[in-house]
Amino acid sequence: MSDEQQEKHGEFEREPVPASKTRGLKAFVGMYAGEHCAGTELMIGPLFVAAGVSAFDVVFGLLIGNLLAVLSWMFLCAPIAVRARLTLYYQLEKICGRNLVTLYNLANGVMFCFLAGSMITVSATALGVWFNFPMPGLTDIYPNSVGWVLAVLGIGALITLVAAWGYDMVSRVANIAAPWMVLVFLGFGIIGLRQFIEVTGAEVNSLSSLWALCNESIFKGGDPLPGQVKFTFWHVTFFAWFANMAMHVGMSDLSVLRFAKKSWHGVASASGMYVGHFMAWLAAAVLYSLQLHLDPSNTDVLPGPLAYRAAGVAGLICVIVAGWTTANPTIYRAGLAFQAIMPKKSRFAVTIGTGMLATLAGLFPGIAMKLLGFVALYGLILMPMGAVVFTDFWIFPKLGLRQYYAEHRKISINWAAGIAWIATLAICVALVKSGKPQFQIFFVSLPGWFIASGLYILISKFTQKGTEA
Repeated sequence: MSDEQQEKHGEFEREPVPASKTRGLKAFVGMYAGEHCAGTELMIGPLFVAAGVSAFDVVFGLLIGNLLAVLSWMFLCAPIAVRARLTLYYQLEKICGRNLVTLYNLANGVMFCFLAGSMITVSATALGVWFNFPMPGLTDIYPNSVGWVLAVLGIGALITLVAAWGYDMVSRVANIAAPWMVLVFLGFGIIGLRQFIEVTGAEVNSLSSLWALCNESIFKGGDPLPGQVKFTFWHVTFFAWFANMAMHVGMSDLSVLRFAKKSWHGVASASGMYVGHFMAWLAAAVLYSLQLHLDPSNTDVLPGPLAYRAAGVAGLICVIVAGWTTANPTIYRAGLAFQAIMPKKSRFAVTIGTGMLATLAGLFPGIAMKLLGFVALYGLILMPMGAVVFTDFWIFPKLGLRQYYAEHRKISINWAAGIAWIATLAICVALVKSGKPQFQIFFVSLPGWFIASGLYILISKFTQKGTEA
């Protein structure tokens, strides 16, 4: 099939990307910066403060954790992406078989819907400021007012229609909005610091005095707020590393980085990690800490009021756009995952149904208020399949085992991959349920990766025994 024919039929979904269609570093720097400076940042930053994190733990934990995330993109995901140049879904189909990939797509699509729902929640908090209806608190799970329900339904319907219209419009608007949002997030941090200096009367004229303000007033450490897990340096480090585990360790970004000319272009992820997951998280955290400083009883994590206090109407618009630019492509991707399960349904119809599910999730603020734990769970569920892809690509040839076993044997389920996935999740959940601090959900994915790899190798040695290598 020619390049022109492939392009007519899609983005090389079932073919390696030809060299003529690869892109340079610049194309990925902008993409990662835009994708990771979005609605989630307005929830995650404040939740660090709610978790009782100290200044040292949050700053240095983010520096190191984000570096580990960038290295994961560079050395785990990107080398496979530029060698195979296949989407994650097609590569998994060759390894795992069609039926197992269908189960994976279902899990992926549901997780995407919950994530999109939390971003609809973020945008709805801006409408709460404009229309002055009661909004959920930090510990609320269910919707608490008719105004909240109407706001979520309205924003969810708008986002769903745009996503169903097509990804070209989604990506075009997101690329236009991204640079502006980065500047507004920076403004949040600067304004928040200035307001802290004003209300505390602190004299900040050097880095040491700024650090003292952070320690004494902004990130004071101590006990977490009710319902939150206490965060230490290790919690922040592992959370920053694995916040996008599904993308790098879980290999979802094979679909993106297959267009990269060189594997080192995975370094472009640093633009997203240090603009979004460092600067934007800290800026949002400063705003929430200021809210607590002014009124310790006001523990609500609501991006709309936080942004409005700092930047007025521009802040509210940023909240709406940030949630919109995150939820829109997320709903679109979830729709594609579900469409792979129901190929006879139109993309438009599947995306509409997906958006309705995401909007339903957005009605329940408990998802967004527990976003730290949800993000960790999302990565954990998809992580074992990333380990399977890595092991199949790099380790199997050295062990004399057959790569792309399902394709080779023409089977719909590769039981070695399926058992490795489910058993790893069962082991990790059991560790979390043990209640031991070292086995909190933020930490189990690292040993889980090695468990999944080991299980896949051991079971493959048994299932491939007697077959042609």
